[in-house]
Amino acid sequence: MYEYAIAWEWLAFAARWFHVITAIAWIGSSFYFIALDLGLVKRPHLPPGAYGEEWQVHGGGFYHIQKYLVAPAQMPEHLTWFKYESYFTWISGFLMLCIVYYGGADLFLIDRHVLDISPSVAILISLGSLALGWVVYDLLCKSPLGRNTWGLMAVLYIVLVFMAWGYTQLFTGRAAFLHLGAFTATIMSANVFMIIIPNQKIVVADLIAGRVPDPKYGQVAKQRSLHNNYLTLPVIFFMLSNHYPLSFGTQFSWVIAALVFLMGVTIRHWFNTTHARKGRPTWTWIVTVILFILIMWLSTVPKLLTGETDAAAVAPTFQQFAGDPHFPAVKQLVSTRCSMCHAAEPVYEGIVRPPNGVMLENDAEIAAHAREIYIQAGRSHAMPPGNITDITPDERKLLVAWFESAVEGKKQ
Repeated sequence: MYEYAIAWEWLAFAARWFHVITAIAWIGSSFYFIALDLGLVKRPHLPPGAYGEEWQVHGGGFYHIQKYLVAPAQMPEHLTWFKYESYFTWISGFLMLCIVYYGGADLFLIDRHVLDISPSVAILISLGSLALGWVVYDLLCKSPLGRNTWGLMAVLYIVLVFMAWGYTQLFTGRAAFLHLGAFTATIMSANVFMIIIPNQKIVVADLIAGRVPDPKYGQVAKQRSLHNNYLTLPVIFFMLSNHYPLSFGTQFSWVIAALVFLMGVTIRHWFNTTHARKGRPTWTWIVTVILFILIMWLSTVPKLLTGETDAAAVAPTFQQFAGDPHFPAVKQLVSTRCSMCHAAEPVYEGIVRPPNGVMLENDAEIAAHAREIYIQAGRSHAMPPGNITDITPDERKLLVAWFESAVEGKKQ
């Protein structure tokens, strides 16, 4: 059993490494071509059919790039396709989903206080939501609404916000954000696999056969590429969010997700406008900062919305944490709900070492990790994973009261 757990942990690490590598390749090429496309300049000397050109310098040399909106008059001898970065990013991401969330469904996917379902049902819901997302998105794009790019994107935003809320009603907070990222990434990768590349292949086949390609294939592919462009940054946020419980483990996490999608738009709008040489809209950064501050505010579950008070991020001493009147009850709570994993020799099945090296077996260790306990299990519901040890709302309030009481003692 010990060897199996170690091998599974390394498999998860390998899948994550693979996913990061392929994602860098996909995002890098995507951002590059968006910038290239927006920076093209029309000049009178261009060959027939050429839309624009761009001169670039990199690596000690110069590059002269020309773009054809439909296709060149003659098929080039060698053609480089940009597709495998997308495919392997999705495959590696799905592999991670299987290893971490399906393989550890009871710990990471299911929170029985949110929805009491079996692992098999949770996995089926997960798979079904990813498939349904693509079907709904594709139908919207092919509907009459698809002819209005910005109207379509507004409707898609509503769909994404609904899914953000829906996932929080089904899974753990961590899994909800992960699935929202997977939901969006599935749409993006399917755009490449189902629309963009097939359309390009139709154009290539027409050229080889001596036919004039229909420009509609390029127009449709460009619309899907535009969607991918604006969805990329939110996907990265959701993929990273599992390391930051204040993003996914709080009461207003679905609202935070909605604001993250808006930040993706404002950030990309600045870059797209700049690459198109249409100015530098600094207002987009102002809006982005405001949105991020609003996210930070929502993550603390402020008094205005819940009646709770905010705590200052200061570091009281061990004596203040351990000497606080709440500490005896907190120590009992931690030993009951946390120490089966956070111990030198964990007793929870499948856990062979304390997660992140955090041990909570004595007064000093509990006091040293007070801030993490406060954020992970008090302010958010990130811990225990899937609330596997059934920590109650009153117990979470105890952790909050303990930390904030010690903080107030430090300030005084």
